[in-house]
Amino acid sequence: RIALVGLRGAGKTTLGQRLAKDLGFAYVELSREIEKFAGCSISEIHNLYGTNAYRRYERRALEEAIQIYPEVVIATPGGLVSDPATFNEVLTHCFTVWLQAKPEDHMSRVAAQGDMRPMAASKEAMDDLKRILEGRAAFYAKADLALDTSAQDLEQTFKLLRMQLRQVLRMAPTPKTAQ
Repeated sequence: RIALVGLRGAGKTTLGQRLAKDLGFAYVELSREIEKFAGCSISEIHNLYGTNAYRRYERRALEEAIQIYPEVVIATPGGLVSDPATFNEVLTHCFTVWLQAKPEDHMSRVAAQGDMRPMAASKEAMDDLKRILEGRAAFYAKADLALDTSAQDLEQTFKLLRMQLRQVLRMAPTPKTAQ
């Protein structure tokens, strides 16, 4: 099991889907699973039931993914590290990869996906983002592997991630034509 951790906009969904396909693993976007359990959107969970309820749904979705899939790539919500017990589950049952990016890249990628919440909520959005990243960095750093997604383009980032994970998982490298 491989779990991708990091802030929104780090590339967890984009790289996770490609990685799962490449490895022949299942792909789980934990946020979608949380919404299925709750029967409503993430924002509705927070607004209607609060953060504690959200964290319970998050833990339940993670536990189910771990139980069901022996080979899976899991894209985790950025705040998953905020709950020590849930993050411990990830660290215990998954090979973890911290996808890092520059704060500017996080912000622009999230905006490019059409999510304007980070900018709409505050004129100090970039400062807020940097504070969140600083506050979570020590937790993200517990991951087995860290990869900077700002250091190269998407294709190069994917190839680097694939190569590093295939080495760790002791899988055969992909044929030259697949690279």
